Amino acid sequence: MRVTQVTDVKDSARARHRASVLWPYVLVIAAWTVALLATLTNQSYLINHHYLLEQSHLPVLVALVVFLACWQVMTVGMLLPSSMPTVSMIAHAGRQQRRPYAVPGAFLAGYAVVWTAFALVAFLGDTQIHWLVHHWFWLDTHTWIIGATTFAVAGVFQFSPLKGRCLKLCRSPFSFFVRSYRKGVGAAWRLGLRHGVLCLGSCWALMLVMFGLGVSSLVSMAFLTGVMVVEKTFSGGQRLSPVIGGALLGLAVLWLLHPSWLPLTGV
Repeated sequence: MRVTQVTDVKDSARARHRASVLWPYVLVIAAWTVALLATLTNQSYLINHHYLLEQSHLPVLVALVVFLACWQVMTVGMLLPSSMPTVSMIAHAGRQQRRPYAVPGAFLAGYAVVWTAFALVAFLGDTQIHWLVHHWFWLDTHTWIIGATTFAVAGVFQFSPLKGRCLKLCRSPFSFFVRSYRKGVGAAWRLGLRHGVLCLGSCWALMLVMFGLGVSSLVSMAFLTGVMVVEKTFSGGQRLSPVIGGALLGLAVLWLLHPSWLPLTGV
């Protein structure tokens, strides 16, 4: 009888280990649900840096805190889907450890820290751009230059060796996991930081475009999320990078020639 109970426990443990990891997908669905509700209820301005800096009349520090809090929804909704293979492996590995939920939690925390740092730099940089617009008459009358430059920078980066190297590593999650994985919550945190840096190296320019558009358009969010998922997880997805780069450069030229055809950057 005792042997049977032990066998049942082992079988149950193996079944849990083999079971699909569903909670990351629940997080993504929840993030998109929040974004959709924010749009439907006209609350998406809370993550619009232009509104927070120019119209909310909040102190800059308070506006920054609000923006970074809302940015976490963006991170989960837009970036987690393309990192799902790595997240699933971490979650499976965590099931074999004493703290099965703390391990993937620490990994995601490290990943989020990297992208929060990016958002912090982007927001503080945007405050400087706003200052220039208010103190430089020429730029105040040519604000469309900022949007065209953003598209041009993102487009050029799509062809860069750094983009290629980071994308190649992101497209090999199993190799990355085998080389870098160590047991423990602290190790999972460091692994999340490392994976976040690779993801940042691959996707920062596309997220900069999202930031420049005001990060409040569901269509833009969905399109860029799809691009990152295809680039990093689909077979042959790396071939999409130069196509997107060419499209971004084309939009930059179009913005320069006919700025009235495209929305303002929000500056």
